[in-house]
Amino acid sequence: FLSSGAATFFTSVVMASDPENCLAAGLDNPRYVDRELEMKFADGPDGNPRTRGIFARRFTGDSTPYEFPVSPIRLVKEWPKDPKDAFRPEDFWRTDSIDDSSFYAVPRFVYHIDEPAVASLTQFYRNNIKPKSDILDICSSWVSHYPLEFPDTMGRISATGISPLELKFNDQLTDFKGKDLNNDPTLPYDDNSFDVVTCVVSIDYMIHPIEVMKEIHRVLRPGGKVIISQSNRCFPSKAISMWLQMNDRQHLELINGYFQYAGGFDEREAFDITATVPENAYRDPMFVVTATKSK
Repeated sequence: FLSSGAATFFTSVVMASDPENCLAAGLDNPRYVDRELEMKFADGPDGNPRTRGIFARRFTGDSTPYEFPVSPIRLVKEWPKDPKDAFRPEDFWRTDSIDDSSFYAVPRFVYHIDEPAVASLTQFYRNNIKPKSDILDICSSWVSHYPLEFPDTMGRISATGISPLELKFNDQLTDFKGKDLNNDPTLPYDDNSFDVVTCVVSIDYMIHPIEVMKEIHRVLRPGGKVIISQSNRCFPSKAISMWLQMNDRQHLELINGYFQYAGGFDEREAFDITATVPENAYRDPMFVVTATKSK
């Protein structure tokens, strides 16, 4: 059994690749950051701890051969005034309804989107989050996809996520709290605590998305920004039923509907931020929906 307290970290190795292609102005960041994680999972019969080492490679989003166009997408769907007229209970059913903490009991330390998608999101964050912002990353993990400089240029960087052990390995965080928003959609923070809230490829798993959006609104300061990012990758058994029946365009409209029913947000904007890669090779699509808390 692994617990959030049963982890220590050692040996950080940074490897740079093609630094001349770094797209961060004035920065010479590596393409990857390689780390080793040592986890204690039990004590042996002799009383000595049993440990396991894991090698993890983090994408920095810099020094890549990719380009990062940003294309606006117009949100056009008109939602009914009452969410009861828009959604049925079965829309939020999932094939695997077992408690999510069991599904994520063993930390994975893997990416759920490919490097071009990660890099495109990192660049979007760099261009759209103001310095000194206090940030909350919900449904977070061992990576938050923020630029390398954010711990130095931002204020507080907090996170909630279902795996405290993965969060402990996220070296961009100031603090974190383990939280399963499908069991309890409340956020463990005071009102008006953050300037920005981010959520990466996770809204498709939420069975109480409107309640979560209301909580995001509560913890945001007036004028604060939400950035919800989404690709077409997911664990199908954990994604809600209606998400699996929609295409990328419909997913963006659905997220916009969640914002509408939560209330208190200005008009939302959607963007296709899918990276352009050499020889037009395959890459995961990447989209964001942004919203600002009304002042």
